[in-house]
Amino acid sequence: MRVYDISPLISSRLGVFPGDQKFERHVVMSFAAGHHLELSRITSTLHLGAHADSPGHYSAEGGGIHAVDVRRYLGPCMVVDALHARGRRVGWQDLDDEAREMLTSPTPRVLVRTLSFPDPEKWNSDFASFEPEFLEDLASSGVQLVGIDTPSVDPETSKDLPAHAMLARYQMSVLEGLMLGSVVQGTYVLVAAPLKIEGADSGPCRALLLESEIWTMDNLGEIKEVVKPS
Repeated sequence: MRVYDISPLISSRLGVFPGDQKFERHVVMSFAAGHHLELSRITSTLHLGAHADSPGHYSAEGGGIHAVDVRRYLGPCMVVDALHARGRRVGWQDLDDEAREMLTSPTPRVLVRTLSFPDPEKWNSDFASFEPEFLEDLASSGVQLVGIDTPSVDPETSKDLPAHAMLARYQMSVLEGLMLGSVVQGTYVLVAAPLKIEGADSGPCRALLLESEIWTMDNLGEIKEVVKPS
C-alpha cells in the first residue's frame, strides 16, 4: 500500500496569510545547552500548512474544531484536477472530462488539485479558490468535505468570503493548504484528523492519502512506500 503525505513541512519558513502569525518554535531546554532533555513551545496561527477550518471560523453560529465529527476527515476520497485555474475560482469549466465523470458519483470527500500554490515557503497571492456554485453542486451530490491545495477556498483579497459562506450553508467541512503535487487524479482513502483544540477556529493536521480501495483496518495492507509532498 502506498501512502501519500500531502502535508507541507511546518517551519518558520512556511508562508501564512499576510498579517497572520508565522510559525515560531522556541527552544526552552536542549541537550546542546547541557539540559537533560529537549523541550520547546510554539507560537503560530492555527491556519498553517494542512489545516481544517472550523465552522466558527466563518460563521458566528459555527462551533470550534473540537466539535466537528472526526469521521468527516477519514474515509474514501476523490482527487480531481483543475490545473488551469491559477488566479481564478475553480468551477466545472476547469475540470477535464475524466474529473467531471468522476463527480457524477462522488465520494463524500473531494480534494481539488490546482498546483497554483506550488511552494508553501514562497507565498503567491494568485492561488486558485472555489466558485460558490461549484461547492453548492458538490454538496447537493452528497459531498461532506472539500479540500484544496491552496491557503484558502476564497481569494486572498476576498472580504465577503462567498465560498466559505457556502460551506456554512451546507455544513461542509474543509481542508486547506494541502500538497497534491505527487498525487494523480483518482480515488484514495483520506486520513486527516485535525488537532482537537477547544473552541479553535482551525486545527492543523497531518493529512495523508492511502492508495487503497478497501477502507477497513484489516484490509489496508502493509505500508510499502510513503510518498513525500511535492
